[in-house]
Amino acid sequence: MRLATILVVVFALAGAGCGGSETDEGAATNETTPGAGCRELEAPAPREPDTSTSEPSATSLDASETWTLTFATSCGSFTVTLDLESAPKTSASLVQLARDGYFDDTIFHRIVPGFVIQGGDPTQSGGGGPGYSTVDVPAPDTAYVKGVVAMAKSAAETPGTSGSQFFVVTGADVGLPPEYAVVGEVTDGLEVVELIGTLGDPATEQPTQPVVVETVTAASAS
Repeated sequence: MRLATILVVVFALAGAGCGGSETDEGAATNETTPGAGCRELEAPAPREPDTSTSEPSATSLDASETWTLTFATSCGSFTVTLDLESAPKTSASLVQLARDGYFDDTIFHRIVPGFVIQGGDPTQSGGGGPGYSTVDVPAPDTAYVKGVVAMAKSAAETPGTSGSQFFVVTGADVGLPPEYAVVGEVTDGLEVVELIGTLGDPATEQPTQPVVVETVTAASAS
């Protein structure tokens, strides 16, 4: 199994610049009462690792349309608009996985306040995946800023390698190197992402309460 994690050293360096400096009312509320507005649900049972040798869908997405993934979670819903120019193969894979129900009844297994929230692993181990990978190498000037959605990978994998694990940046600019395929950005419900981002232990990077992804819905519009 792959250990799909983001560089902890980078977080340590970036954390000082990503701390809770937000002064808007929503951020202050989230800092005071982490999880306010989230439903308290039990985490779904972990699934067995996928040991299949399946391949990503050979069908590419119509680039003339706008493709979105809407995540319905126990803390509310947020929508990601996919970036087909930056990550066409990974975007197509995510749409197929969403349509197959792969992400339904999963959790955000890694939450690092002021950095990222990470999900997409039905095994809840941090090492699960769909049994295949795609590669969309990010541009050299890629910036991982708040609301950017990218794919997690192990340090041993080449830049742009992706399975199913994704992360959403919650810090202003977390300073990651351009190694993680950027699949899009949060275009609706960023406040939900920020709320989820308060529910992590900075020391262990574990959620302080389960944040359940109930469904992920793929859609397109011309």
